[in-house]
Amino acid sequence: MKVAYFDCPSGAAGDMILGALVDAGLPFEALRDELARLRLPGYTLERRSVMKGAFRATKIDVRLHEPDQRPPRDSADAPPVHDRHHHHRRLPAILSILDASDLAAPVKADAARVFTRLAEAEGRVHGVPPEQVEFHDVGAVDAVVDIAGACIGLHHLGVEAIHCSALPVGGGTVRGPHGLIPVPAPGTAELLKGFPVVDTGVKRELVTPTGAAILTTLSAAAGAMPAMTVTSIGYGAGTRDLEAPNVVRVFIGESSADTSLETILQLETTVDDMSPQLYEPLMDRLFAAGALDVYLTPVLMKKSRPGVVVTVLCPPDAVNALTRACFEESTTIGVRWTAYQRQRLDRQMTTLQTSLGALAYKVSRLDGRVVTVTPEFDEVRRIARDKGLSVREALDLAKAEGRRLLT
Repeated sequence: MKVAYFDCPSGAAGDMILGALVDAGLPFEALRDELARLRLPGYTLERRSVMKGAFRATKIDVRLHEPDQRPPRDSADAPPVHDRHHHHRRLPAILSILDASDLAAPVKADAARVFTRLAEAEGRVHGVPPEQVEFHDVGAVDAVVDIAGACIGLHHLGVEAIHCSALPVGGGTVRGPHGLIPVPAPGTAELLKGFPVVDTGVKRELVTPTGAAILTTLSAAAGAMPAMTVTSIGYGAGTRDLEAPNVVRVFIGESSADTSLETILQLETTVDDMSPQLYEPLMDRLFAAGALDVYLTPVLMKKSRPGVVVTVLCPPDAVNALTRACFEESTTIGVRWTAYQRQRLDRQMTTLQTSLGALAYKVSRLDGRVVTVTPEFDEVRRIARDKGLSVREALDLAKAEGRRLLT
């Protein structure tokens, strides 16, 4: 499996991610040609080689034409510029640009996911629905190019899984369209929920909303570099010079195993005053909101009161929807979560023809070898009822036939 690991010691921004991908082997001309499929006028994409400390790096600039002639904004350390010509786009308009483009379907889907998460984060900060968020800092041409360009680059390089280091939060304040705001900016802070961060002591805006949206949405795991054979390394430059080299570094290579390392969150809440009848609809709502698994554990609480711990496993980008589901569907008044790294077997769903009929199976593999073959229980139960068999007998038969057919 081809993987990319983004090392971000000095932060991350959309143009820095683009520069790193180009420096790692993404042909600049191919990137420019693919971006033309957006049919988005008003800019020119430029590339140059710069020095950041002792490191040579690639700097990507989005040069805006009149009437939007202004410096590129999305470097994490570039001061925001706003004028009467600045484009204020809402999420539906951006999604329409992506949908109407001739980009590959996976690229459009990834870019739409990034912008949707960005809108959800900004919506929570400003108290409005995601569809009504006006992207002052990230709705202009340069950010659409950065986000779509990052997705194009990863797709062109054949990257199947993305990993990322912990992100430095920065500090101090910056002046934005809503006045003086703390660093990290509120939208960025929302995007970093459930993602490992570190304080390096630098009092600058190190991670922009666009950079945070790209990495936290597309990364399967965060923290240490996964086991991999590195085939190329790229350096993407920021604008200003910091004490440390202001670069994003990307390692691209082949993973050394078929297992997948990813970051997940474990949400928990403890309830002692809810009708047992309400747990089933709560679990249904949690699964619908993106939970990977949900389970209940009986516990004894203070004063020997019986209670239930509701545990939810989920990807980081589902934490807000799942927290809301807990508040709306249960009597809890607080939800806690912790980030974990997990390694899971490569898995797929397949349909096999058995003596019971066509059955769906979940198949997992380790180093290409079949480890488990599990028939879908609801289908087995339905077939057992139709054929007058016990569920236990039908399940044993389905397991045996599935393993025989696949091993």
